[in-house]
Amino acid sequence: MKKIYLLLALTLFFACDSNTYEDLEKPTTVDGPVTYQNTVKAIVDANCIRCHSPGGVSSFRPLTTYQEVKDAVQNTNLLDRIQRQNGETGQMPQTGRMPQDKINLILQWRADGLPEN
Repeated sequence: MKKIYLLLALTLFFACDSNTYEDLEKPTTVDGPVTYQNTVKAIVDANCIRCHSPGGVSSFRPLTTYQEVKDAVQNTNLLDRIQRQNGETGQMPQTGRMPQDKINLILQWRADGLPEN
């Protein structure tokens, strides 16, 4: 009987597959330059707006417009906070780190001069 339990335990152990959301999510690709309108806005909308909009818990720092996001990149620690690892104090979004490819696109946007369109 012990052999059956051992066999079952080993089967379950080796049958399990561990993937992160980043592993399962299709990488974001961009045709053309990285701009707020064609790239960054969708990332911010998907990951930040729930808290960083009127009525959200972080409504004091809205990220709903180009100017607000640009200001946060230039004048706050937004880039630092989105690059922190899960569990680090101040990591954003608090629900879990964005996939690295999305973070890289925001960094590229900054490196390209924060173009709007």
